[in-house]
Amino acid sequence: MIHPDTELRFVSEEVGVGVFATKFIPKGTIVWISDDLDIMLDEDYVDSLDEIRREMVIKYTYQENNGDYILHWDHSRYMNHSFQPNCIDTAYEFQLAARDINLGEQLTCEYGILGDDEDFECVPEEGTSRTSVKADDYLNYYQEWDEMAREAFKSFNHVEQPLKYLIKNEFIDKVNAVACGREPLDSILTLFTS
Repeated sequence: MIHPDTELRFVSEEVGVGVFATKFIPKGTIVWISDDLDIMLDEDYVDSLDEIRREMVIKYTYQENNGDYILHWDHSRYMNHSFQPNCIDTAYEFQLAARDINLGEQLTCEYGILGDDEDFECVPEEGTSRTSVKADDYLNYYQEWDEMAREAFKSFNHVEQPLKYLIKNEFIDKVNAVACGREPLDSILTLFTS
């Protein structure tokens, strides 16, 4: 589920639409979290679809390690990529605001964390020499992403968390311990090794 203070807006012909903040969202806020309304599609089912629907499913989902495709039920599926994202994934099935996100600012995430099987070219961005997402980006950038999440977690207990109630039971104790500084953050790399 995407943060309630967001909406879908047109970005450009090249990009399409994106998710934008309708209010200020402070660093450390859960901006997206996996929830039970998300739709899980079996890999064999997706493979059996006609080409048009299969391409749309692949475009608007991400694939889990077990092969299942996850389709978000809300407009979170329209979050766009940035090599300098303002949202960062965690190992706990949610994303945090990696920095303050201002009213009217687009929420972006790092597609490299998704571990796609194929490389793909991206819209050029100022401030970075990266031009494509690679299938093995998670091996090259996980330490940078972990540091972004660690920094965001420092603000976790100091900001309003309208989506905190959706943290899965299996993660709640660990998330609270990380947020209080009692335990270290689990690396995003664990998503690719489990």
